[in-house]
Amino acid sequence: MTTAAPRTSLAILVLLLAATACAHRSPPARGPVNPSTARSDIAAARARSNAAIAAHDTAAIAREWMPDVHVVSSIGAQTAGADANARAMQAAFTRRPDTKWVREPTRIALFERWQVASEEGEWVGTWTDPDGPVRIAGTYLAQWRFADGQWKIQAEVFVPLTCAGGAYCARHP
Repeated sequence: MTTAAPRTSLAILVLLLAATACAHRSPPARGPVNPSTARSDIAAARARSNAAIAAHDTAAIAREWMPDVHVVSSIGAQTAGADANARAMQAAFTRRPDTKWVREPTRIALFERWQVASEEGEWVGTWTDPDGPVRIAGTYLAQWRFADGQWKIQAEVFVPLTCAGGAYCARHP
């Protein structure tokens, strides 16, 4: 018997063990939240999100979300998951190519021990329907989580308070 067979078997065993270890490794430890920069980091992430929305770049929008993000839209539609939310936004951009949504934070609060933050703010959405321009606005609340050294949106709720223009605003869609 040659030594090549045991070496090959050993190499395969090592590769299998390495693959198993990689597949079952623990999630990376979350680094500490820096309270002195957390609010500005979240505001910068919101600015990136606003820029991505303006560019209709759903991949860039999704980079600001946790994979299991949950969004409640202004019409009460609930969408779970980054992929599903990106598809919903892409459908809105396709349906109304001049769609713009802007979120402006008014307050960011931090619970450092749990690595979570709350962002409250005001939002405005505009687009043109066949019967004219639409402007809808209201308030929002976002929950942010600190994961893998970054702040990501865990959930967002948008509440409409005004709507002007077109049949869209005449009744709840």
